[in-house]
Amino acid sequence: MTRPIAVLGGTGAEGFGLALRWAQAGETVIIGSRDPQRAQAAAEKIKSKVGPQAQVSGAENSAACAVADIVVLTVPFEAHAVLLKQLKSGFRPNAVVVDTTVPLASSVGGRSTRTLGVWQGSAAQETAELVPKGVTVVAAFHNASAELLTADGPVDCDIIVCSDDPASTQLVQALAAKIPGIRAIDGGKLENARIVEQITALLIALNIRHKAHAGIRITGLPTASYLEG
Repeated sequence: MTRPIAVLGGTGAEGFGLALRWAQAGETVIIGSRDPQRAQAAAEKIKSKVGPQAQVSGAENSAACAVADIVVLTVPFEAHAVLLKQLKSGFRPNAVVVDTTVPLASSVGGRSTRTLGVWQGSAAQETAELVPKGVTVVAAFHNASAELLTADGPVDCDIIVCSDDPASTQLVQALAAKIPGIRAIDGGKLENARIVEQITALLIALNIRHKAHAGIRITGLPTASYLEG
């Protein structure tokens, strides 16, 4: 995979972890942020971990979006719709947007780990409503622990990938499989993202209770059902 990947919100824990893993895998990564200086600092931090060969840079969110064919959203739900409206004219034709967003109550000022009701059904479906025609939305990476992504070693987690476009599902499965330890599973249509988002809220509650970094594993699937990192 040679297409550049923009990770918007890439200075946050989840976005930084994904950017780090893909840079380690040899992908070209652009970290996006509201503050381009913070984005550049995060890119330099990744280079210090991966080495000078890392193809990673930093830019303001709209600039990162404009040059990438794959755009990964790793922003809090409170910033989700606002950012998408700002970027609407900036997506490249036929871009693939990978939405990792979980609509947690805590993201808008609450303390609960429950998910908020989203009129469209899920954060990913809200994204599909807000992006321009021709841009495909894929829901993925909700359940991968930021702590494990930024640590050394494999990530013990399955990633469920949901989209209405089979080719985009396969593209994101291949991207997920770049991360050692991850299995990328086709989760069906984009509407199934609402279930995956709710599972994430449960995992967060479990991790708080047990002081852990738990992920999920789906058992009993034939090997042909997933790609493995």
